[in-house]
Amino acid sequence: MSDAVSGATSDAAEAYLRGPWNDAKLPPQERAAALVATMTLPEKVGQLVGLWVGADASGGDVAPYQGDMTQDGPSFADVVDDGLGQLTRPFGTAPVDPELGARSLARAQRQVMAANRFGIPAQVHEECLAGFAAWGATAYPVPLSWGATFDTALVERMAGEIGSSMRSVGVHQGLAPVVDVVRDLRWGRVEETIGEDPYLVGAIGAAYVRGLEGSGVVATLKHFAGYSGSLAGRNHAPVSAGPREMADVFHPPFLTALREGGARSVMNSYAAVDGVPVAADERLLTDLLRGEWGFEGTVVADYFSVAFLRTLQRVAATDGEAAALALTAGIDVELPSVAAYGEPLIEAVRTGLVPEALVDRALLRVLTQKAELGLLDADWDPEVEGTPDLDPPAHRDTALALAREAVVLLANDGAALPLAPSARVAVVGPLADDPYAMLGCYSFPAHVGIHHPDAGMGIEIPTVLDALRSVHPGSVVHARGCDVSAPGRDGFAEAVEATRGADVAVVVLGDKAGLFGRGTSGEGNDAPDLRLPGEQQALVEELVGTGVPVVVLVVSGRPYALGALTAAAAHVQAFFPGQLGGRAIAEVLTGAVNPSGHLPVSVPREPGSQPATYLAPTLARATAVSDIDPTPLYPFGHGLSYAELTWGEVTCDDETWPVDGEVSVRLDLTNDADREVADVVQLYLHDPVAEVARPEVALLGFQRVTLAPGGRASVTFRVHADLTSFTGRDGARVVEPGAVELLVARSSADVHRTVALDLVGERRRVGPARTLLASALVEAVGRTTEEVTVG
Repeated sequence: MSDAVSGATSDAAEAYLRGPWNDAKLPPQERAAALVATMTLPEKVGQLVGLWVGADASGGDVAPYQGDMTQDGPSFADVVDDGLGQLTRPFGTAPVDPELGARSLARAQRQVMAANRFGIPAQVHEECLAGFAAWGATAYPVPLSWGATFDTALVERMAGEIGSSMRSVGVHQGLAPVVDVVRDLRWGRVEETIGEDPYLVGAIGAAYVRGLEGSGVVATLKHFAGYSGSLAGRNHAPVSAGPREMADVFHPPFLTALREGGARSVMNSYAAVDGVPVAADERLLTDLLRGEWGFEGTVVADYFSVAFLRTLQRVAATDGEAAALALTAGIDVELPSVAAYGEPLIEAVRTGLVPEALVDRALLRVLTQKAELGLLDADWDPEVEGTPDLDPPAHRDTALALAREAVVLLANDGAALPLAPSARVAVVGPLADDPYAMLGCYSFPAHVGIHHPDAGMGIEIPTVLDALRSVHPGSVVHARGCDVSAPGRDGFAEAVEATRGADVAVVVLGDKAGLFGRGTSGEGNDAPDLRLPGEQQALVEELVGTGVPVVVLVVSGRPYALGALTAAAAHVQAFFPGQLGGRAIAEVLTGAVNPSGHLPVSVPREPGSQPATYLAPTLARATAVSDIDPTPLYPFGHGLSYAELTWGEVTCDDETWPVDGEVSVRLDLTNDADREVADVVQLYLHDPVAEVARPEVALLGFQRVTLAPGGRASVTFRVHADLTSFTGRDGARVVEPGAVELLVARSSADVHRTVALDLVGERRRVGPARTLLASALVEAVGRTTEEVTVG
């Protein structure tokens, strides 16, 4: 470090030590308020922006319009002159050795601290949707796989590991989880979501938040709110959801992740909902989020969304007007770089367009969070201790455990799976020997590394073919057959020949993850319908025609219509299962692991029956008034095993259910198999008559149960009447008295027992303080009683 920089650092530190903001014994907000009162306008605004130092303006975007928005951006020295709020993705822009990256980040932080008179460092954020998005970091399964596990404890463990990796190199904030609810399977970002049910999304999302926040990293909920409801499943398209759909489908997972998880940050949606861009929606970002829900953390802008108010959504004529709209709405920090919250905002304050009090409001939140993170402490040191290891064995073990639990056996005639030890297996299809087939678009190798092939993948990723050759004792041959999306059937003959010489064929199909048109799944890769891309369906049909049993293995970021492929011997679904996904799939195929995943999204029968999810009222289902049947081939919650638990008696001690009380439902389970078996017990609500049209069934709770051979257990759900609430005709959320049914089920369409109840009492209004999750009491013979939240 130069003498000039060293001297500047000393001067800054000396000034810094003179203020109450340095006193770690004071409450964070009090420390922040002392700084707000002392700072100049340029110093204040400097804390409200991020800077993307490594952004590439020459192409290879990893964010929408990245090249356009960064090509004329200010220099590092210019931006940090009066301080800097955030540093954007120092590890997630290009491959960098973790140790060298941590040193480089520490140098950058010293420069930031030296450039402002209070010595305040930047808050560093990174993507962490499927693991820390850095070169050499563990690539976990994507969120759709988390949903398929129905395992909140394992997701929380994963998130804690992700956070520990981020902290080890100096990162403070993670841009995850995505708690958008799937509404249209054609949307490219389905892979980033947890599923199509708001209860499942909220429960799993809250678990992720607990893990990340528990590691000391700020979790950022995305994308508030309505983003996944875009018209025709097109990215950034307008959203026409009404207030009831927003309140009953899109908002609940965010509330759950905030209350049950403790997320300290929220990111706005790009969408314009009913014509109002969320980045300019004060009713959503301030009145609801803060006023009604009591959120006290920071709201950060999705990348370039403040500038998009001028460039794409055209509700502002200038960047200053865009800044005024966003700041008034409640966006505290502009990410990823400076556009509107720099000089345009300063000028808007000086001309009276923006009250300085709005700047102070956002600044107080930003500095309070920095105080909570220790960034305002005088002894804060940007250097990290030790040599970071971003892919240790324990993290790989968790990634493998998640992948195993997430593989869903959809159908099986018993002849093909599990693979007989002596079976001659043909492994065919475009994804059979492709390591990228395991990764979603926010895994570092697919997100960034693909643009830097000379750097290598940074982690070992066995393919399905590699893994099967490792675990299957019989012969394994391979033929690619076709490409994922490109036309051409030149490889069909080789695949057919390989299949004819085998006892069973495993055809590995699905998606290539990428960004903005460079794949078939991922951000900006929306689908016109739900046919398998390219020639993949035709390949399966050719192989089925050989008479050899065919296992259709779909490895993808969204479910595809499989109704034309029911002649196959088995259907297996894996949603981008991460770096150990190939091994997990091979273990399921061979029977070493008993499949236990359950669908977090329905699998359609026909490619054009979208948009549809299982959360459908009567007239959105198959009826005589339409010749389109949207009934899925495999419903939400569906999943088979080679050996299954025996579901026994269901008991409920009550026939009435107070509108302000709880009811308990118990299911007895037995494992009569000769191997360990896991299953997911699901509880649904059916409301026969309501004041508005409601879904036929909706998830109210779930519990994953694993039993050893001969094991017996019971699961008792305790469900508060708040969980039956919905938005009534008057726009208020209500619990409505009347007859209801609780369905103890294996899936949304496979009901084991129905419990009829009467909700009794007066129609009751509920608010954000209502009960959001059920609980479960799991009692196993010979084991300690365990009470858990569902999930």
